[in-house]
Amino acid sequence: MKSYSTLEKSSGRLLITVNVLGSAGPLRFVVSENDKVARVVGTALKKYGGEGRLPVLSSDINDFLLYSATAGVDALGPSELIGSVGVRNFILCKKQKQPWKTEGRTPGIAQNGKKGWKAWLTKSFNLKIHSH
Repeated sequence: MKSYSTLEKSSGRLLITVNVLGSAGPLRFVVSENDKVARVVGTALKKYGGEGRLPVLSSDINDFLLYSATAGVDALGPSELIGSVGVRNFILCKKQKQPWKTEGRTPGIAQNGKKGWKAWLTKSFNLKIHSH
């Protein structure tokens, strides 16, 4: 069995590109193939903050999802190895916060089983403009 230091030395290095949703340009930095996705997200957030980019983001890696820019629509798991994905271009997105739901009440936008932008659009068209 190889020791950790031997594995670290034998692992390849990758230059990756991370596009942060809402930011002007991509981040580029070198990672080890054996780095976990959570570590890559943390590195991206530190680099993003260190460059003074806008919009200002949280430094909590649990608030973000990392997606492969070309290999599917599912977010990468935090414990996946970045080298196992087989790509070098990624997209970093902030997780959407779920609104707190109280019992007996349904959110105004989610009517009749509709959710998201379709419900908003339907609700917008249903608004009646009254003239004086």
